[in-house]
Amino acid sequence: MPFPLTVEQKQTAFWLAVWAAFFFLLVTLGPVLTPFLAAAIFAYALNPGVDRLDRIRFGRRFGMPRALSVLIVVTLFFSAITALVLIVVPVLQKEIPLLQAQIPAFLAKANDLLGPKLQELGVKVRIDSAGIKQLASEQMAASGDAIWSAVLNSARIGGTAVLGWLATVVLIPVVLFYLLLDWHAMLARIAGAIPRRYIEATMGMANEVDTLLAQYLRGQLLVMLVLAIYYSAALAIAGFDVALPVGIITGLLVFIPYLGFGLGLVLALISAVLQFTDFSGLIAVAVIYGFGQVLEGFFLTPRLVGERIGLNPLAVIFALLAFGQLFGFVGVLLALPASAVLMVAFKHLRRHYLSSSFYNA
Repeated sequence: MPFPLTVEQKQTAFWLAVWAAFFFLLVTLGPVLTPFLAAAIFAYALNPGVDRLDRIRFGRRFGMPRALSVLIVVTLFFSAITALVLIVVPVLQKEIPLLQAQIPAFLAKANDLLGPKLQELGVKVRIDSAGIKQLASEQMAASGDAIWSAVLNSARIGGTAVLGWLATVVLIPVVLFYLLLDWHAMLARIAGAIPRRYIEATMGMANEVDTLLAQYLRGQLLVMLVLAIYYSAALAIAGFDVALPVGIITGLLVFIPYLGFGLGLVLALISAVLQFTDFSGLIAVAVIYGFGQVLEGFFLTPRLVGERIGLNPLAVIFALLAFGQLFGFVGVLLALPASAVLMVAFKHLRRHYLSSSFYNA
């Protein structure tokens, strides 16, 4: 005969079910929550700046309104992003037309270098404009219907994705403004919803997580600064005309895994094709970016980020791989801060386990 549940146990089961349903709803509404999640991350990072402006006093009575502080910080933040875009776009506008003009000469060099070796292997393909056009025509003739259907599907999916991105880009500044405006009141409401028996332990864990994430942000900013200086200096030493903008782009976007490195690598390769008459530029790019990737992955991130949040370098590498496997690109982006949160939770769980009667009996 089962034991009857007490009133407290029934209430605990009820509220656990409510929270489980709430989290299930959040998972179901995942795509809709993307701008809110991004705005919340930005708000957490920018709130210290808003608080500093709040403390500015004009005389003894008057201080800066919270709304004005939020507006200044949000404006500066998106101005910095806009400036970064304005650095990238002129480089692309300058280099892409030049690249198109240089492609025939580059293909001719590649054909002279690789053509004889391909013919020795039995591959009869000319690496020039005419050969590539002929190969593309043959492939399109062989599978024309499949290609057109794939193009149409890609256009339809791509159009939907573009609309989704536009909506996200428009929503993020609005949500960010209101989150920063109501940040402290929102945190107070969340703290007020925690059961009183757990409030002290929960607030202690929250303070530990806040300290770790602050250290993570400082470490990540230091990594970005070091890599921006490294890529700019290395490309300048190699003789690249666009060393400064490409190096800054690569370094500042490194917090987005693969995007910063990939975009910087593409821009550097384009510059190498345009500026150098031989393969020395391409070799220089391969050496610079290969060493930069090793420097970031095996030294800077584990040392400057991993040690600040108390993670072993092997744990940092495992966290990046594991979160990337589970959650894709977003998982890689949030791997280290999420690992810091999990580490705090695991530390408290371990402490509870070591003090439990199950362990000590």
